[in-house]
Amino acid sequence: MYGELKYDAGFAHFAYASPSAPKGGEVALAAIGMFDTLNPFVLRGRAAAGIHATFDTLMVASADEPFSTYGLVAERVETPPDRSWVIFTLRPEARFHDGTAITADDVVWTFEALRAEGHPFYRAYYARVRRADALGARRVKFTFAEGENRELPLIVGQMPVLSRRYWSGRSFDATTLAAPLGSGPYRVEAVDPGRSVTYRRVADYWAARLPVNVGRHNFDRIQHEYYRDATVALEAFKAGAYDFRQENIAKHWATAYDVPAAADGRIVKQEIPHRIPTGMQGFVYNTRREIFRDRRVRHALAHAFDFPWMNEHLFYGAYSRTRSYFSNSELAARGRPGAAELALLTPFRDRLPAEVFTREYRPPSPDGPLERRRALAAGLELLRAAGWVVRDFRLVDARTGRPLSFEILLNDPSFERVALHFAKALERLGVDARVRTVDSAQYEHRLEHFDFDMTVAVWPQSLSPGNEQVDYWTSARASQPGSRNLAGITDPAVDHLVARLIAAPDRESLVVRTRALDRVLLWNHYLIPHWHLSVFRVAYWNKFGRPAVSPPYALGFDTWWIEPAHEPARAAAAR
Repeated sequence: MYGELKYDAGFAHFAYASPSAPKGGEVALAAIGMFDTLNPFVLRGRAAAGIHATFDTLMVASADEPFSTYGLVAERVETPPDRSWVIFTLRPEARFHDGTAITADDVVWTFEALRAEGHPFYRAYYARVRRADALGARRVKFTFAEGENRELPLIVGQMPVLSRRYWSGRSFDATTLAAPLGSGPYRVEAVDPGRSVTYRRVADYWAARLPVNVGRHNFDRIQHEYYRDATVALEAFKAGAYDFRQENIAKHWATAYDVPAAADGRIVKQEIPHRIPTGMQGFVYNTRREIFRDRRVRHALAHAFDFPWMNEHLFYGAYSRTRSYFSNSELAARGRPGAAELALLTPFRDRLPAEVFTREYRPPSPDGPLERRRALAAGLELLRAAGWVVRDFRLVDARTGRPLSFEILLNDPSFERVALHFAKALERLGVDARVRTVDSAQYEHRLEHFDFDMTVAVWPQSLSPGNEQVDYWTSARASQPGSRNLAGITDPAVDHLVARLIAAPDRESLVVRTRALDRVLLWNHYLIPHWHLSVFRVAYWNKFGRPAVSPPYALGFDTWWIEPAHEPARAAAAR
């Protein structure tokens, strides 16, 4: 994206992959809920876990650089200094699983199909791509719209390549349990609808010896088993039903693995540090709802969220409070805005909260009983200023008498303890907050159509934020079903800052523009920030080997392998 590549032409393999990793063995993984399609590129249905491993992309990103891509289907990339277009030359050996060549026509068709019939995400992601043209059997050119957007050649390079011939006569936007023709390191071996999907490593995979793949994709067989909820999945892991899991619940990490298999070393618990920006998780307000349109109301309710108590009593002190959409990186806003940030923010001074210019954002975080009472009192004052009053121990609109009442929508029962504690604190303000947990399919459908009052959402971030921010925050995406603008943000200042971020010509300006956007999002209180962790917490049955070097910007599970001598460990436990 900026500066020099880490790997020169002719490199042998990524530094975090082991060229001597043995191939073979089977791995079982867990997924939650259900699936009803093997087409992951459209809005309809819920795609099977792991399906993206069956499709190759033009380029592949390294996991030890902020944002650099290297050739996969493409062997050569041409782009001018202003990056107004990019030409990919495809490898002559690139093949689909049926042996047919991957051509420029396939690339052009894929681009047009994703933008016309694919998930709405693709229309936003490729919005600045004017057209795609085949310049021959193996050369394809993407021309970009006018304006600065240095990321677009890399964005287009992430595109999977689908078979035009395969999809001819098939409905691209429909759900399907027939595996679409792919070209990746794995193909679908078996499907038990809604319950499991199994992938087999492609023995004659055309790209197996490319430098970007050496030491990767080592398992012969990968099976994803579906479980009703995370609690059931955890118990299944301890019983030996599957091999590997990432743990995202602090209580489970602290207490749930006290089993004989962990004590004697058959189960390994490990924290693997990373340098990935932690992004943002929080209780997001749907500002399409009238009760959440006033920023003061959103700020007020945040005063009832008692993170210090939760961290001590629910999370075993494991987490840090999130104070930025780009935590754990240099992109996070800090202190007061400097001159470069002010130059971006000042034109919108009349529209922006005054605190953007004068204070560093810190979420309300009362520590101790006295501070909790003061926080609730401050929240009540904000509510009164916004036109809400307490009548008969209920908070109501002073004009209409309508109570301040809403639903917190969840899909994970393990999060109920957090939401219920928050709802209990809101009750002390006279707010009626109800917690409702639904199954994953209903939850996904409701989020896609913005049918919620408040929910828990996560916005992942990278060290090189860019075009995905359009889908996260901009006005154009606020009414688009399936977008990630769950908060319903329609703010010209945010739109402008996202455009400037995307147009950043160098790393220094990217940092400045990202921090300015961060401030505006934070001080508008579109959500109540939660917490973050800067390690991967993993538990696995002791059958794996992994490289000595871990990538700083990914877990890198696709570089692990099965140690043949340890293969029976989980099976023995299950017996």
